Amino acid sequence: MNNTTVKKILCIEDEPEMIDLIRLILGRRGFDVIGAAGGMEGIKMVRELLPDLVLLDLMMPDMDGWEVYQQMKADTTTRDIPVIVVTAKAQNIDKVLGLHIAKVDDYIAKPFGPQELMDSVEKVFKQKSS
Repeated sequence: MNNTTVKKILCIEDEPEMIDLIRLILGRRGFDVIGAAGGMEGIKMVRELLPDLVLLDLMMPDMDGWEVYQQMKADTTTRDIPVIVVTAKAQNIDKVLGLHIAKVDDYIAKPFGPQELMDSVEKVFKQKSS
């Protein structure tokens, strides 16, 4: 995929401020950030938009990130979309171990700095293009 196309990043997150923050950080780097408020809307938008990357919050009231992730992986059209999981620092290590088993592309813990987010996104896009 050539670099002239704007990469679409879908941010599935139940906190609007968090979506705004991510849009601010990644928008500056030329990414098109679309927000989905929660898991139900998120999985629907993944299927409609087929984004280049999904930033997925694990803790959401309507459908948690794991469920979204599993649904994405179960569907051949969305299976290969890279996923960066966003998790609260306080969450236990089982979740993180689960991520390795589940083969998510990367994960970042909240609160994260802008550079951390950028590094993660760039790392995942590099892996996908190589």
